[in-house]
Amino acid sequence: MKTTRTVIEPPKGFSFHFSELWQYRELFYFFSWRDIKVKYKQTYLGILWALIQPLALMLLFTLVFARHFSSTTGSINYNVFVLSGLILWTLFYNATSHAAESIVQQAGMIKKIYFPRLIIIGSAMLTAFFDFLIAFVLFLVFCLAVNQTISWKAIFYFPAGVVVVMLSSFGIGTLLSSLNVKFRDFRYALPFLLQFLFFASQVVYNISSLKQGWAKPLLSLNPVNSAIELFRMGLTNKGDSTVIIVGVLSAVLLSILGIFYFRKTEAYFADLA
Repeated sequence: MKTTRTVIEPPKGFSFHFSELWQYRELFYFFSWRDIKVKYKQTYLGILWALIQPLALMLLFTLVFARHFSSTTGSINYNVFVLSGLILWTLFYNATSHAAESIVQQAGMIKKIYFPRLIIIGSAMLTAFFDFLIAFVLFLVFCLAVNQTISWKAIFYFPAGVVVVMLSSFGIGTLLSSLNVKFRDFRYALPFLLQFLFFASQVVYNISSLKQGWAKPLLSLNPVNSAIELFRMGLTNKGDSTVIIVGVLSAVLLSILGIFYFRKTEAYFADLA
């Protein structure tokens, strides 16, 4: 009588395994919907928190910084200027922080069953994107309320900014999630890193107005600045090509680095998580 033996081995070489991700797409939907429901479960205001947070921060930053930076925003109302930066920054912050912690948080499931680990990263980022969509509707309503002009080209510039944010979040999130499995120090370093990146992002100031010659080239390496620059082009039709090109290249490189390291280490997540 013939016996069949199945040998399961770690994947050899490097591959994105898109076909495998597609096979498990229903699991991706399940994880995403579960995370969204858990986030707002047993809260009185629910998804309204996605509106309250950017509005409260916009008011605070306007009170503190409007006197110094409002003259550098051109045709954009300073409140709109800040709010546009905040909703993109919040998307980046939530997507990156959730992705970086996701593998460790799902350690119990990873040890029990096999599925593509990138699904965990993707569902964490989709939860952050859901909050962004709510805040984006608020942004559009606020623009109408203050008579802020929106260019028809915004249908290209707004999505382009969001894509750059998600790409950079994916790169940093996958890299940090892999490192966090083996070196838990990154859990404590992440808040500092994100706080540093916030002040290096043009949320409350315009990067093109900085007088220091070294500041613009250095800050252009931050992909969030490229995303915000693209997004605000939907309001002004003008943008700094240097900031955009350098930031987009930075986002692409981070994404390649993140997915490469993730694929190289994911076979050992179940042993180390």
